[in-house]
Amino acid sequence: MKPTLRARLTLVYGGLFLIGGALLLALTYSLVAQTAPEPGMAAGFYQNTELGGPTETTAPTGPQDDTFVSDKQINLISANVWQEALDAISAQGTIALALVSIATIAIGWLVAGRMLRPLQRVTDTAARIAESPAADRGLHERIEVAGPRDELRELSEAFNRMLERLDHSFDGQRSFLANASHELRTPLTVTKALLEVAVHRRGASAEVRQLGETLLEVNDRHERLVNGLLLLMRSDRELTDRSYVDTADVVEHVVAQTPAPGVAVTAACEEAAVLGETVLLERLVQNLVENAIRYNVPEDGWVRVATRTEDGRAVLEVSNSGPLVPSFEAAGLFEPFKRLGTERLATASKGAGLGLSIVRAIARAHGGEATADPRPEGGLTVTVTLPEAPA
Repeated sequence: MKPTLRARLTLVYGGLFLIGGALLLALTYSLVAQTAPEPGMAAGFYQNTELGGPTETTAPTGPQDDTFVSDKQINLISANVWQEALDAISAQGTIALALVSIATIAIGWLVAGRMLRPLQRVTDTAARIAESPAADRGLHERIEVAGPRDELRELSEAFNRMLERLDHSFDGQRSFLANASHELRTPLTVTKALLEVAVHRRGASAEVRQLGETLLEVNDRHERLVNGLLLLMRSDRELTDRSYVDTADVVEHVVAQTPAPGVAVTAACEEAAVLGETVLLERLVQNLVENAIRYNVPEDGWVRVATRTEDGRAVLEVSNSGPLVPSFEAAGLFEPFKRLGTERLATASKGAGLGLSIVRAIARAHGGEATADPRPEGGLTVTVTLPEAPA
């Protein structure tokens, strides 16, 4: 695991100081060692200082005074004193360098933390936006800019400009989707009314009735597509109203209300409570059950729905019989307008291709996830996991 930027900066500060201090200590030791007197210089210096001038360096022949020091002794004492001084510089200097280095590393840690504090604000803001249930809603937040105009302030201002542009972009996208959906619903409603009048009027021929019914089916499909796009947009938004919902109750209600001609639908529901929006969770279960019924085998098909709790998560599992699904195509089924073996097939009559996309969007809006696993015998097992509601 790599150290943090603060730790790396502290190590750089401490390392540079330690290297500089070691070089300074070595240079001081070398300069002091070079000034050491040559052998014999100490005795001459001593005699010139004490006796007032040069004298003979041979040992005296008469009676010796107790205070007399020979030249050899003077040189030996001088060499010992000089060596002790060098040893003191080496030992005491190394200890002093180690203590000052430790203090420098501690101060460097504090200084690095203070210098990186503006960068931490950028990181905290980005983390809050990323962890928001709907990231586009967190784009309204801005980084507090203060201090001198340096590189970190320029980074904060650039980050704020990026957030502002993204915020405007998402606002424009939401506004466009709302307006476009409204404009699309109006002609579809008018077309449906006109077709129903034409089909049910007196004297309408069989060809007109058949054409009208076909056009009504196409119109209904377009209405489902528009409604699915609206719901998908709503599912990606932050949930502002959360309530206690038992997914087992939602499953039992949806299974009882969903028609399943030729398909046996069974439910094994254990309590699995979550905090969420009831309408969206009901739509999640309904999409899964309807998809499992719709994409099934022609005869003797079955659908099994189960709820339970595992490791603090509420689990919803929907399995069905059906055609074989390649494992590499399972993940792509959650993409909008994606169907098994086809993409953006406008003539498909089974659905708009948004069912599982809406399921995944609703699950993520509740802090969960949806996955699909192909069954070896055919069909799928779709699993939705959501955070369990606190007791």
